[in-house]
Amino acid sequence: MENRIEVTEFILLGLTDDPNLQIPLLLAFLFIYLITLLGNGGMMVIIHLDSHSPIGVDTPMYFFLSNLSFVDLGYSSAVAPKTVAALQSGDKAISYNGCAAQFFFFVGFATVECYLLASMAYDRHAAVCRPLHYTTTMTAGVCALLATGSYVSGFLNASIHAAGTFRLSFCSSNEINHFFCDIPPLLALSCSDTRISKLVVFFVVGFNVFFTLLVILISYFFICITIQRMRSAEGRKKVFSTCASHLTAVSIFYGTIVFMYLQPNSSQSMDTDKIASVFYTVVIPMLNPLIYSLRNKEVKSALWKILNKLYPQY
Repeated sequence: MENRIEVTEFILLGLTDDPNLQIPLLLAFLFIYLITLLGNGGMMVIIHLDSHSPIGVDTPMYFFLSNLSFVDLGYSSAVAPKTVAALQSGDKAISYNGCAAQFFFFVGFATVECYLLASMAYDRHAAVCRPLHYTTTMTAGVCALLATGSYVSGFLNASIHAAGTFRLSFCSSNEINHFFCDIPPLLALSCSDTRISKLVVFFVVGFNVFFTLLVILISYFFICITIQRMRSAEGRKKVFSTCASHLTAVSIFYGTIVFMYLQPNSSQSMDTDKIASVFYTVVIPMLNPLIYSLRNKEVKSALWKILNKLYPQY
C-alpha cells in the first residue's frame, strides 16, 4: 500500500519520442476525433429525430445502432482528448485517479460494444430467419433488456479489471509505455506479482470476446442457411446488404481485440500494441458510422431529407 501511494501520477510516453512526428500525430488524432464526434453524433441525431420513422429509435436495428454510436463516442472520448492535449502541450502527465478513470471508462465502453454487436447479430437473425415473428420477438422490452445487459456486463467487467490492476504496486517507475492507460502496459509497469492479474485478464477478456463472438457466429450461421434457401436472387442480395455493414464492423473490431489482448506474451511487442491500440481506440469509432451510413440506403435517404429541410435552396 505504501508503494502504491508513492505514485500520485503517471507519465504517458505516447506513440513516439520523435519531435518531428508530434504535429502530424496531433493533426491526425484531432481530425479523426472530430470526424468521430460528427459521425456518431450525427447518427444519433438522425435516429432520434423521428422515433417513428423506418430508421427511428423504435426500430430495433436502429435502436442498437444508436447505442453503438453512443458507446463509440464513450470509449473514443476516454482516450482521444487526453492524447490530443498531451501532443499539443507536451504535458504527458496523468494523475493516478485520472489514469484509473480513463482505464475504467475505456474498458467499460469497449466491452459494452462487444455485447451490443452480439445483440445486433441476434436482431438480424430474428429479422432474417423468423420474419413473421420478428415484431413479437424483438419487442421494445427485449431490446431494452439486451441494451441494459450490455451496459451492466461492460461496466462490471471494467470494475473487475480496474480493481485487479490498481490494487498492484507501482514502485519502480511511473512511466507508462503507451499513449493511454491500458491493461498490458500497466501490468508491465507494476513491480507486484502480476501472474494472477494476467490470468484474470486472459480468462475474463476471453470469455467476453468468445461468448459474444459465438453468439454472432451462430446467428450468422443460421442467416447463411436461410439465405441459401431463398429462391430469389434479389431477396438474397437484400438480406446480405442489411447484414454486410454489421459483419464489416464485427470483423474489424474483434480482429483487433483478439490481436491486442489474447496473443501469447512471447509474441507481444509494445510498439505493435500501440499501433493496434490506435486502430481500435480512435479509428474504429470513426469508421463505424461511415460503415453503417454508406452501406445503408435508409440512413442515406434520411440524411438527405434532413439536409433538404435545412438547406432547401440546394
